Amino acid sequence: MELLEFEKPIAELEKELDLLLKKSRSQDIDLSAEIASAEMKLVETRREIYDNLTPWQRVQIARHTKRPFMLDYVARAFDDFTELHGDRIIGDDHAMPGGFATIDGQRCVVLGHQKGRDLKENLKRNFGSAHPEGYRKSLRLMQLAEKFNLPIVSLIDTPGAYPGIGAEERNIAEAIARNLREMMLLKVPVVAVVLGEGGSGGALGIGVADRVLMMENAYYSVISPEGCAAILWKHRKHAPEAAEAMKIAAPDLLELGLIDGVIPEVPGGAHHDSDAAAQGLKKAVAAELATLAKISVNDLRKQRYEKFRKFGEWSGE
Repeated sequence: MELLEFEKPIAELEKELDLLLKKSRSQDIDLSAEIASAEMKLVETRREIYDNLTPWQRVQIARHTKRPFMLDYVARAFDDFTELHGDRIIGDDHAMPGGFATIDGQRCVVLGHQKGRDLKENLKRNFGSAHPEGYRKSLRLMQLAEKFNLPIVSLIDTPGAYPGIGAEERNIAEAIARNLREMMLLKVPVVAVVLGEGGSGGALGIGVADRVLMMENAYYSVISPEGCAAILWKHRKHAPEAAEAMKIAAPDLLELGLIDGVIPEVPGGAHHDSDAAAQGLKKAVAAELATLAKISVNDLRKQRYEKFRKFGEWSGE
């Protein structure tokens, strides 16, 4: 598995432990004391690194190519997924799949951003950056959910909406803005989960929800750390400082009240155990949907409006 820079000390200790185990078996030498010491050092190093991740290190984990993507979670946490296609205006957008599904026995509509793992798939999925058609398709699916009184689960994982000339010509800003307005008015519960990258308006375009959750090592930000660094420090090498200053990691956003919950991951990130990550997501989303189902439509819409209206509110203190 691809190693991140800060994980190299762990890999070196794992290599040393493996050599000791092989030597002990092949040469029939008692190295139990050395092996026990190496195992203890490995455990301590893992704990020290993974319990003290910086925001920039979490960004690196969020972008890991082996990290589970939207359709991986759909396959593991949802049942009976039936994908629907097209925005009924221009075409389909493979960067934004969605359709009917079941989660923990509850019928719902699930949609989100999908990245690719290799060049061919990334070209198909446009690296997880949706076009206007993707946002119009997602809105069509959300309105379909409202028609059949089904809750909506939105899975966010994008560096941002596609900024190309074609997307601008087809009015991507209007498509996202319309989603923001229409999602605020939906009469069914909406739960959003930031799986990895939550970049700018591309993320918020399907992120106006009654409950916004984040995977432990995801990030949610108006701009990438590299973009912020290029503007403020005039060089991308300051991305780690930018990530720290912007408070883009899940623990910081929870403390600020900008999200409603954090879904734990195994040490090192969800890519080390995709099944565990999916079960954590399933449990958290199902619990939120059960709570939201008890709220009347009028109260649901009112609480959703108040939730977003108070962001950045100055109390005058």
